[in-house]
Amino acid sequence: MLSVQIVLFDGFDLLDAIAPYEVFCAAAKYTDGAIVVELVTAEGSRSVASGVGGLKIEATGRLAPEKGGIIVVPGASGDVEGDGPDSVPTILARAMGTELTGLVERALERADVVVATVCGGSLLLAMGGLLEGRPAVTHHLGMDVLGAIGAAPVQARVVDDGNLVTGGGVTSGLDVALHLVERELGPRIAHAVERLFEYERRGTVWRAVGLEPDAAKPPSSVRPSEPAPLAVLNSDRHAPLALLNSDGHAPLAAPNSDGHAPLAAPNSDGHAPLAALNSDGHAPLAAPNSDGHAPLAVLNSGGPADVPASRTSTSDLAGNWETIIATPVGKMPVLLSIVIRDGDLQGTATQGDETVELIDPDWQNDRLSWSLRVTKPMRLNLKFEVAVNGDVMTGIAKAGILPASKVTGKRVTPGEIEEKSEENRQ
Repeated sequence: MLSVQIVLFDGFDLLDAIAPYEVFCAAAKYTDGAIVVELVTAEGSRSVASGVGGLKIEATGRLAPEKGGIIVVPGASGDVEGDGPDSVPTILARAMGTELTGLVERALERADVVVATVCGGSLLLAMGGLLEGRPAVTHHLGMDVLGAIGAAPVQARVVDDGNLVTGGGVTSGLDVALHLVERELGPRIAHAVERLFEYERRGTVWRAVGLEPDAAKPPSSVRPSEPAPLAVLNSDRHAPLALLNSDGHAPLAAPNSDGHAPLAAPNSDGHAPLAALNSDGHAPLAAPNSDGHAPLAVLNSGGPADVPASRTSTSDLAGNWETIIATPVGKMPVLLSIVIRDGDLQGTATQGDETVELIDPDWQNDRLSWSLRVTKPMRLNLKFEVAVNGDVMTGIAKAGILPASKVTGKRVTPGEIEEKSEENRQ
């Protein structure tokens, strides 16, 4: 008898869980009870509020990896923007912080268990470090994040990696479950369920088998030297756009002598002036710094704060920096140690008892950038960009499309580090 355990957690997406539940229940009827389907949680029997209007579903037991069979992990339903308590990343992080991560890790170690995810379920497992390097898929909005937290994203409806089967967006729960029914019970049972639901699976299930396509040579129905026709073509195979100038371009308003439309009052070169230009031909934003760049002052979601100051050189970066990364799920302290060796910028980051090297540290245009893989409070591949003003560091850290996290730091002496370590030991 095949055991199917569908995991629920506070804020789970209803369709992610209920679509597979119905598929497996239908398959059970067609096989005279060869499948047993159960709704479970990491804690045991309880009422679980979904993320869709708070609708509650009753779980009847605790997730038990030792039962073998199939375990289905859904995603979350919540705000897709921002980092509030009801946002999808925060809901998934809360679920990751329960016993669920450890239970699924035990399940993946067993030869008799297949773990399946729907939509953001793969993100939940990847946050807990369970999908390191494994091909997987999630909702299209989370694919960048999936790669940032260690998995190998694959653009497919369903990805089958042996004991791990992942599905894309919300409705892919039907496809994941039907694929597993076919894989475990055969195509005739899967076909019967498809007919009952009047649903046909979409796309090809991706597996790492067979020949690998040459990405450098994609097929094309149009030869590079032959442009595609656009409506009615002129003799040169280009579509006419209103009344064209002698150079084949449509004029916008009254053209300058070079055939381009002026924007406001043009300069002598025929281009529109943009406020007062810097010496490099760019318009300043507010009062520029000494390097000709505009200070951003207040941190926004798209870029780091600029600290109005004199120009900083790489030698000024060397030292130890006590930094705080304000993530959606809590503040994360990291100690940076930056050195200059033979003119090269190098460094390490220490989080708890784990120290790793900074990836590709670089100093360009008064901005220090690097990448870093962190493990707490979740596994993330973060990209940092900060400005340094004396002993103060300010900027952001980004992981895919997740909201930017503010980074603040200050330079500390070895004595201060030792004093801090002694306090932690006590």
